[in-house]
Amino acid sequence: MLLSAERSALVIVDVQERLMPAVVEPDRVLRNIDVLLKAAGELKVPVLVSEQYPKGLGPTVAPVRNALPPDSVVEKITFSSAGAPAFMDRLVGLGRKQIVLLGAETHVCVLQTALAVAAADFDVFLVADACSSRTEANIELAIARMRANGIEIVSTEMVVFEWMERAGTPSFKIISQLIK
Repeated sequence: MLLSAERSALVIVDVQERLMPAVVEPDRVLRNIDVLLKAAGELKVPVLVSEQYPKGLGPTVAPVRNALPPDSVVEKITFSSAGAPAFMDRLVGLGRKQIVLLGAETHVCVLQTALAVAAADFDVFLVADACSSRTEANIELAIARMRANGIEIVSTEMVVFEWMERAGTPSFKIISQLIK
């Protein structure tokens, strides 16, 4: 199934100050999140962000936090973002069926969010190159488990080009500059 900007919501899980320095390739993850946030802004894709116990793990990292739309962050203490009623209320309220999911850690909060959101009858697309964990093995196991449970595994470029649908538009000119 193809992604559509009109049917998608971008969900960023726990990309926080004390967590990101500990994960595999944080610069890659943050670079791809930046591309996705800019594309989402250009194409009017709503954004929802979770923060796991920010008193302990800190807020969302500054480069991401500074690019977020107002009121897009929901705090949680459950590993699955779906375990926070405020998160699910906001997600359902967006009216979007396709959930483009990314963040940290792939094998804990991202995995549990993906499985729970899929069980709530959303179509979930994991952006594998915008996710990470503290070990490569945990990343690989989480992706395999999500794939086995019907989660679509995609890349940043797959998402943005499917959202755009065609070349030659003003959005294409802006977004294609982000892909280098």
